[in-house]
Amino acid sequence: SQNREHSVPIYMTSGFTFDSAEHARALFAEESEGQIYSRYSNPNTDEFIEKLIALEKAEDGIATSSGMAAMFTSIAGLLQSGDHVVASRSIFGSTHQILTRILPRWGISSTYVDVQSIDDWEKAVKPNTKMFFCETPSNPGLDMLDLEFLGQLAAQNQIILNVDNCFATPVVQNPMDYGADLVTHSATKFIDGQGRTLGGAILGKADLIAQLRFFARHTGPALSPFNAWVLSKGLETLFVRMEKHSSNAHKVALALEQQTKISRVRYPFLESHPQYELATRQMRMGGGIVTFELSGGLSAGKQFLDSLRLVSRSANLGDSRTIATHPASTTHSKLQHDERLAVGITDGLIRLSIGLESIQDILDDINQALERIQI
Repeated sequence: SQNREHSVPIYMTSGFTFDSAEHARALFAEESEGQIYSRYSNPNTDEFIEKLIALEKAEDGIATSSGMAAMFTSIAGLLQSGDHVVASRSIFGSTHQILTRILPRWGISSTYVDVQSIDDWEKAVKPNTKMFFCETPSNPGLDMLDLEFLGQLAAQNQIILNVDNCFATPVVQNPMDYGADLVTHSATKFIDGQGRTLGGAILGKADLIAQLRFFARHTGPALSPFNAWVLSKGLETLFVRMEKHSSNAHKVALALEQQTKISRVRYPFLESHPQYELATRQMRMGGGIVTFELSGGLSAGKQFLDSLRLVSRSANLGDSRTIATHPASTTHSKLQHDERLAVGITDGLIRLSIGLESIQDILDDINQALERIQI
């Protein structure tokens, strides 16, 4: 580079200049490579996405302004009226709203399948099924989906397998190893890692990404160059952070299993997890999310959150600091009560995003908050 800078510069510009009329023509005709306009691409978004392409073992990718922009673009950019989606019932609340309230306006239907009923995926396939959509581990129930099975089923039926890999990150698992066609991310979470900014990414097969690039170019969910720069720097520490998140989370999960006020603890690498064998087969480590069920229900959940001192109360996750969330009243509150129960979100469920603090400090705060609960 001109100034031999160690970090990539930030290209905060909306547009780029052309050497000549012919140079501009060639760029717009896609006969030459280069920058035109930051809604299309930018050196910072390019650099960020090239790193993620390598990490996810993908052929190509695009960056988006948020995680939900990535989820929506990855679905709406490939489907049309009359198409059908089969999705895991255990998905993020906003993705649920897209599938059930937004896409039906344009004649795109969906069918939910319970995570535990793997055979039901095959039964749910219709002649017009064009996409499988899933999260694994799921938010917030930490249910596992057998990616190898889904990849084979999708290939047999010429269905696009779209996997939200936000909870795991490419450090923990690579869905494309098991046949995923697209991998989507809310880069806002662990990829950034410090709760600083918003961003999303879609990685996958080149022919699909080409269609999504056209859709995104003309609908405008562009990632800011500054945010791309922040997220790209986040990727440089992703491996060491995920190792520490996972190590801390595993220790928290083991400690919570000994607590009398807790009826159930979920963590992928706990032997008590019903899909422990699957988790250890397709994940390299357990990730940074732990959920647990308080015996006292809604009242106990509120008392626990109100008693925390070190742990933050927030709806976010993937931060360097530990965060506690009550999904029933926040992230998944728009779901009906029976819909929440169907994916394991009970009134007493607490989701912990375990941070990078001293493990003893995290455990001490959780323990003192549990002691204050009056059941």
